[in-house]
Amino acid sequence: MTSPSARTPHQAPEAGATSSFAFPLQPFRRWFDSNVPAHDEETAERIDWLRAMPFVGMHVGCLSIFLTGVSPTAAWTAVALYVLRMFAITAFYHRYFAHRAFRTSRAVQFAFALVGASGAQRGPLWWAAHHRNHHRHADTALDPHSPGLRGFLWSHMGWFLTSRAFHTDLQRIPDFAGYPELRWLDRYDVVAPIVLATALYLVGTLIAHVTPSLHTDGAQMLVWGFFVSTSALFHATVTINSLAHRFGKRRFATRDDSRNNAFLAVLTFGEGWHNNHHFFPGSACQGFRWWELDLTWFGLRALALCGLVHDLKPVPAWVLTKGRG
Repeated sequence: MTSPSARTPHQAPEAGATSSFAFPLQPFRRWFDSNVPAHDEETAERIDWLRAMPFVGMHVGCLSIFLTGVSPTAAWTAVALYVLRMFAITAFYHRYFAHRAFRTSRAVQFAFALVGASGAQRGPLWWAAHHRNHHRHADTALDPHSPGLRGFLWSHMGWFLTSRAFHTDLQRIPDFAGYPELRWLDRYDVVAPIVLATALYLVGTLIAHVTPSLHTDGAQMLVWGFFVSTSALFHATVTINSLAHRFGKRRFATRDDSRNNAFLAVLTFGEGWHNNHHFFPGSACQGFRWWELDLTWFGLRALALCGLVHDLKPVPAWVLTKGRG
């Protein structure tokens, strides 16, 4: 019988043996499957640069505007996708999945979860579970993105790229974790952005052939409609973590550092009324005064008129009597 040390170079290793030259595929699987184990406690708080490469690539892709140029068609596509996906994030990822501020059907629930997922801010269960944890521990050592504790860059995006941050804690969101379609979308959260990016390229290519007078093409639509619009969407959304806990007015004496910021409210369709939200997070409306613009609230009311959502939770009268201003 031949010993292992006596094998010739042409003999295959025994079944179950692992070659020292095997290519490590598991880290790359994490790009597509969020259920792949991602960290141990020693590395949990470090940025996972390999897994963050698509995020970095999305921002680098924005530089392609100098190669593709811009057209009104591409620019308006970027704006429209920003508006649609911002509404999906604020109305559904945030006010619906995280706070149950209104009710809707299973079909509408999934449709807007899919639109929200195309914004490359991970799946709806991940987003809502993380946000519920934020409210429980806001601006304490257990809050992963408190700017007062970790600084601007970390609260803005550093925490988002750590090994621990990729994990969805389903125990925090048992009310939605039972939907298999949401579990699938949350696990394979990259599918929606990839489909959107591909569709934009194909539509742009078709426009270039059918209506060349619009002066756009596949590459331009991809760069503006996906890279630029999605990057802007991400950074606008996370200003609520990094800026709305540092700059603005505090109407309510909450236990955290949340603040109302009118500029951020415009940018994020009402999310900038953050001190209002932390004082009473259960309302579907975050602009507690008539002059506090909340575009997401208007959008939800329009959907309610169409019968797509219902039972919008208003701001209680007792809340309006509290606070300053």
